[in-house]
Amino acid sequence: MAQSLVVHSPISGRVLSLAEVPDPVFAGQMVGSGAAVEPPSGEMFDVVSPVAGKVIKLLPHAFVVVDSSGRGVLTHVGIDTVKLKGDGFKLLIAQGDTIDAGTPVMRVDPTAALAAGYSMVSPVVVLDTKPDTATLVASGTVAAGASLFSLD
Repeated sequence: MAQSLVVHSPISGRVLSLAEVPDPVFAGQMVGSGAAVEPPSGEMFDVVSPVAGKVIKLLPHAFVVVDSSGRGVLTHVGIDTVKLKGDGFKLLIAQGDTIDAGTPVMRVDPTAALAAGYSMVSPVVVLDTKPDTATLVASGTVAAGASLFSLD
């Protein structure tokens, strides 16, 4: 049995359930169970790693960190932000880096995303987990680096 995994919030903001994410793939938990965070509107913000591990995928708007037990945690900053082709996203690490939970991964200026009408709601999911297996430990607002949800 894998040990319990605590996933930390990658950004500061309002905690949402995945069902509240304005994207059917995340809302339907098709990629995995987890939660989402909506940053304060219009402000620049840093995105930190939700878990310690190795960065196996790093895109301007999303990244996956695999923890020591082999579980991949996806952080997807905003919805449809892939269409911005990196506009407003500055990466602070490299793919392949091994990082701690709370390590800054990217700095985001949401101006372009908001101007395009995209939501900055940011899902955080443990890949390939069954729906509703994550237990929210935060509610209301959460600070970047604070515990967001756990998964047994």
